[in-house]
Amino acid sequence: MKILITGGAGFIGSHLAEKLLDMGHKVHILDNLSTGRLENVSHLRNNPDFSMTIGTILNFSLMEQIIKDCDQIYHMAAAVGVKYIIENPLLSLQTNVVGTEYVLELANKHKAKVLITSTSEIYGKSDKLPFAEKDDRILGSTHISRWGYSTAKAVDEFFALAYSREKKLPVVIVRLFNTVGPRQTGQYGMVVPKFVKAALLNQPIIIYGDGKQSRCFADVDDVTNALIALMTKKECEGEIFNVGSIEPISIEDLAFKVKEMTKSKSKIEYMSYEDVFEEGFEDMRDRMPDITKIKEFIGYEPTHNLENIIERIVSYYEK
Repeated sequence: MKILITGGAGFIGSHLAEKLLDMGHKVHILDNLSTGRLENVSHLRNNPDFSMTIGTILNFSLMEQIIKDCDQIYHMAAAVGVKYIIENPLLSLQTNVVGTEYVLELANKHKAKVLITSTSEIYGKSDKLPFAEKDDRILGSTHISRWGYSTAKAVDEFFALAYSREKKLPVVIVRLFNTVGPRQTGQYGMVVPKFVKAALLNQPIIIYGDGKQSRCFADVDDVTNALIALMTKKECEGEIFNVGSIEPISIEDLAFKVKEMTKSKSKIEYMSYEDVFEEGFEDMRDRMPDITKIKEFIGYEPTHNLENIIERIVSYYEK
């Protein structure tokens, strides 16, 4: 097939491109390199089935030129990372809402199947764990930038479901939970690569807040396998799926684990959220997906545990 990956030079998109090429598909990626990097896909550029356009999903005519020849679209392009979203609130909203609307409109026009990537931020401040796909959302004030990201991704989901119901567009929606692995950068607040890099350099490992907040980290290898599997089954069309791990760890314990595994001399320090982000910043205390549904549809089961994930990231940074 001819497959487009928006945001294909990003961390997840580049791993996805690699796998789809290995399966024999023709892969075209579109990326504006705001958070994606050319080095993520440099090893693919000699493959005759690989091509790339540097540009934005907000360029409608460019998008149409690319999408008119596609069979499938993996829409990975988005403003991501808490730090990036707070620093670029307007562009983040435009990218995440207008860009997705363009993708869906053009996919419908040219009959391409679409995967829309959403986020665990959808669930907001809910404390009902684990989060299931039909659970209610609990959000904070519009004065807090991060809730704009959650709302924008919810609008993406509403658009996708509307196209599915009214236009019969084949679309799959995935809510990603803390995907990590090689090629991920800590530049925009991604905690695992940030901790690993600091530990390897024997620099302070800085925890935001009290460190008692917990997350579940899924390896990009498991996540990309799931995305491809979801796109191959017709039963998944018009559905929403959580994709992630169900192995929780507090951020404080994560810092100590990274320090121990790297034999680092780093000090572990604490910093308030407001010193890093913005006044009134709110964080989710705990975040864990219910993966019952994705197990039922495609037999999804994470294969990488946290120690293995950290080892893979350490190896990447050491190289």
